[in-house]
Amino acid sequence: MAAYRESEPGSLCFMQQAHCLAVPYVKSMISVGLASIASCNYDLKDAMLGKRSMNILCIGHGGGSLPLFLASKIQGAIVHIVEIDPIVISASIQAMGFPSFSVVAPSGGRLHPKPNRIDEVLWKGIHERLLLYESDAEKFILDTNNLYDMIFIDAYDGEDIFPYKLWDPDSAFLKALGNRLHPEHGTVVVNLHSDADILDVDGSVPSVLHQLLPMGKYVSGIGRAYKDVLLGNESSTPLAYTVSVPWVCNTSLVVCRGFGNTNGSLDRDMVLNTLISKSFEVENALSLPFSCMQYIKRGFILVD
Repeated sequence: MAAYRESEPGSLCFMQQAHCLAVPYVKSMISVGLASIASCNYDLKDAMLGKRSMNILCIGHGGGSLPLFLASKIQGAIVHIVEIDPIVISASIQAMGFPSFSVVAPSGGRLHPKPNRIDEVLWKGIHERLLLYESDAEKFILDTNNLYDMIFIDAYDGEDIFPYKLWDPDSAFLKALGNRLHPEHGTVVVNLHSDADILDVDGSVPSVLHQLLPMGKYVSGIGRAYKDVLLGNESSTPLAYTVSVPWVCNTSLVVCRGFGNTNGSLDRDMVLNTLISKSFEVENALSLPFSCMQYIKRGFILVD
């Protein structure tokens, strides 16, 4: 949304519409992430009403639609955002209306001691629960002492490649990420580019392509790395799965701790039905402007 004073045509103000998610893969990340943590006996309703804090980390900022959506829908959400590129941060504020008060200075305090008048009027307190850090993801996760309920990762370099150090099973990043993830219900959602542009209607890779090309190796390799490192020593029921995003060539990877009451046994249909059931609860509680189910059931695969 853009607005200006009639008396000052040059005083242009931009504001993102926090309830709008235009990109399908972001809707997918929200749908699978919230349905998964709700399936881990986490009281999402209390967080939504502000009765408990929900600590969320977003690695990769872009225009900031994901953290804005979470902070606007969940009153208890405190969202930390990590972005390595200062140009991306500047563009999100100046051209896309992300609240400037969210920016954190290198010293650790807010870059702006007080929110400007525009942020106060437009965001009505949402901006106070957003903290935007200019930092390398690995450095941030190694230095922080915060424990996160949810972590969203959408981080690609200048060549549109998911950096290997963010999924190397021997990397300091993944090991530190596991230490910063809540032990009982911690949930990680990763946006990945799919291996293939040609998918069946259910989101799976056609079997004929499996015979011709090494399809699935990239996504499954990252999935196994996250599952092995983040869930390897968990006594509660761990879960890792992927879904295909409708209309675009993306995959959402989900890794979560403490899924349901399964006594350590995970059956694909049982897991999928639980997630779909929880997705309806999430939709109703948060009044989501889209259906989660279409993003959960398409190309659903448990990570081995």
